[in-house]
Amino acid sequence: MAKLIFQDTQEEFELPDGSPLVEACEQAGVPFACTEGVCGTCVIEVVDGMENLSEFNQAEADFLGDLDRERLACQCKIKGGCVKVKF
Repeated sequence: MAKLIFQDTQEEFELPDGSPLVEACEQAGVPFACTEGVCGTCVIEVVDGMENLSEFNQAEADFLGDLDRERLACQCKIKGGCVKVKF
């Protein structure tokens, strides 16, 4: 099981390895609109554990440009381990 932690609220969600972040992020209050990686409403900042997320995909590269600490919550999956984010 993987763990997703929201820095600001300290909410923690346990997710099966390989799970999308969408449902946990929605429950935590991350806004979503298109869920297709084109609107950018679900941008999250990865504080710790970037290596535990899936690789950046083309939608993220197109929208974010600089592939650093930001991810689109609708596009990435947690591979395992622990990831701490803020939004």
